[in-house]
Amino acid sequence: MKPRSRVAWSGLALALLAACASTPPHESLRDPALQPELATTSRDKPLQRFAREAVVAAHPLAAEAGAQMLREGGSALDAAIAAQWVLGLVEPQSSGIGGGGFLLHWDGQRVQAYDGRETAPAAADEQLLLDAAGTPLPFEAAATGGRAVGVPGLVAMLELAHARHGRLPWARLFEPAIALAESGFPVGARLHALLQSEASLQRDPVARRFYYRDDGSPVPSGSLLRNPDYAAALRLIATRGAQALRSGPLADAIVAAARGHAGNPGRLAAADLAGYRALEREPLCHEWRRWRLCGMPPPSSGALVLAQVLALLDRTTADGPPVEAGLPSADFLHRYSEAARLAYADRNQHIADPAFVAAPGGRWERLLAPDYLDARGRLIAQRSMGQAAPGDPAAAAAAGRAAAVAESPELPATTHLSIVDAEGRAVALTSSIEAQFGARVMVNLGAGVAGGFLLNNQLTDFSFAPRTAGGAPIANRVQPGKRPRSSMAPTLVFERAGGRLVMVAGSPGGAPIPLYVAKTAWAVLDRGFDPQGAVTLPNFGSVNGPTLLESGRFGAATRAALEARGHVLRDAPLTSGSHVLWWDGSGWQAGADPRRDGAAAGR
Repeated sequence: MKPRSRVAWSGLALALLAACASTPPHESLRDPALQPELATTSRDKPLQRFAREAVVAAHPLAAEAGAQMLREGGSALDAAIAAQWVLGLVEPQSSGIGGGGFLLHWDGQRVQAYDGRETAPAAADEQLLLDAAGTPLPFEAAATGGRAVGVPGLVAMLELAHARHGRLPWARLFEPAIALAESGFPVGARLHALLQSEASLQRDPVARRFYYRDDGSPVPSGSLLRNPDYAAALRLIATRGAQALRSGPLADAIVAAARGHAGNPGRLAAADLAGYRALEREPLCHEWRRWRLCGMPPPSSGALVLAQVLALLDRTTADGPPVEAGLPSADFLHRYSEAARLAYADRNQHIADPAFVAAPGGRWERLLAPDYLDARGRLIAQRSMGQAAPGDPAAAAAAGRAAAVAESPELPATTHLSIVDAEGRAVALTSSIEAQFGARVMVNLGAGVAGGFLLNNQLTDFSFAPRTAGGAPIANRVQPGKRPRSSMAPTLVFERAGGRLVMVAGSPGGAPIPLYVAKTAWAVLDRGFDPQGAVTLPNFGSVNGPTLLESGRFGAATRAALEARGHVLRDAPLTSGSHVLWWDGSGWQAGADPRRDGAAAGR
């Protein structure tokens, strides 16, 4: 099959403009701690079904690019790469060349986990996120500029996975994004709203010339935006692979952008880029009821938090039905939030880059051991605990112990895509540049006009304070070459009996990501929701603080019942972006989160 022409991709972009557009921004103020990207009002999306193969991604143009690769005989991995490069163009606030990610791959026989998480530069140290007095910097002061830029890992990870699972030529996978970058794509209402909400991005001269007019207003929704400099970067990677980020003009431009920031220069060096390697890790799989769920091991905390939440739920006693009038009941919300508090307490205490921090008890699975979970589950009572203490999985008595735990803001602007191909292979890919528009630093190759791609600020996913008040080192502190902890939770679900793949799932959304994915898994696997109904359900839970309820989604009676149990409630937009595929016995059902621009494509 011949590749689509640039004109065809441009026409497709215009045809999909209506699907790309979101309604105006949510009325509530942006809360960076829980909402890495500005919320835009939800819009209803239908459940879709595909007989053979499907892509669910964060933008219709990305879903179509992935589906095109499948129609040409490409693998799920090929489709993921093509979709990702389109996302880097049309959803630049969330992911791209300048960031990293985690990928799960199912080849029909085994699950493989690929780690493309960014690393701290060799010149980084424990003082990186502190001011001259040794006090943690304000988040914006640390995140905006070069200081928090980690070594990008996404390209190297995708190259590693493609060498093992790709079918189409590497260069072919870049053509849809290159065509759109050169001919232009329509700016959707969501991207326009995010640009309108930004102040820091406008202080970067390249980004300001590219995304804003002379009067400071962002490019209008519906306008055609060309990015030839992004196309030039993609051409270099299509030709040289990950080596293009290790040496040469692209690598030089990345280092110059990070180190040359006028107000907040970074420590990224050419040697850091040259030395980066993506890793294959052993996936973390666990059994829950009649299912087997697989996810990423540390430095991602997503799979462990998700597994603990589901397992701890089974160790509670329900006082009533979990769903009432189509929504989670107050009793279920209580039990779910308490389980989440315990899981996040363990996450904050124990989980970090395994090259630097040993797993408690010698194995990460010790956090999922039945005796440990039994002891943790006994802490869930009729009233909320408010804030949980971490447990000690290595101790004989594991009911929990007090400890000082420092937390990182972790505000990932992130994206997720779920893919299955006609031969049953699957990919769950979550990628990120951290905060909305990352470090607000745009890399430009000098192709004649402004444009290019944004760098990550992933180093702010480390704990700003390197030690507790008592001087004990914090597991997730900054260290040279270290990968910061993440909450990304790409997930594959199998039937325990027979091993059939039944679900491909994941979500963006910062620290609550595991709660979004666990909610979806519970709704589909336990309550029988279809994937669209599951992702549309309101979001809820706790990251070991107040009980979080998605704004405007729960009634007064539910709120009063939770408060009567001692919950301190906090309303938040909780902007997930869950993308789910579910095998219904004869085909794949697809669910795309109504809170963002996600869409499905396939056949």
